[in-house]
Amino acid sequence: MTDSEVKEIQWTLHQTHPERVQELRARLSEVIDPEIGMDIIQLGLIRDVEIENSIGRIKMILTTPFCPYGPAMIEMTKAKAVEGLNMPVNIEMGMDMWDFSMMEDPSALDWGMYA
Repeated sequence: MTDSEVKEIQWTLHQTHPERVQELRARLSEVIDPEIGMDIIQLGLIRDVEIENSIGRIKMILTTPFCPYGPAMIEMTKAKAVEGLNMPVNIEMGMDMWDFSMMEDPSALDWGMYA
């Protein structure tokens, strides 16, 4: 796979505070979905990030609405986002249904788990 095949999700943060994106992505990539074994950045679970009044605001979804690891993943995401942005962070849960097209790396579709 080449780097050109990976589609980095663009957040509001990319336009407003581009200097913060790399550190935040690095911290959030430490949050792993335990059932799938991939991080929340790869899976595309972070739908948007913005800073408003010195508070980070993250819009996040889960791979399934009733994910048993959801509460723990949300708390870990918040903790890592606070580290990455160096400010308080609020997590807003989106209602979008996750699907494979939201992933940054399409080669991950070659798991053989899904037909």
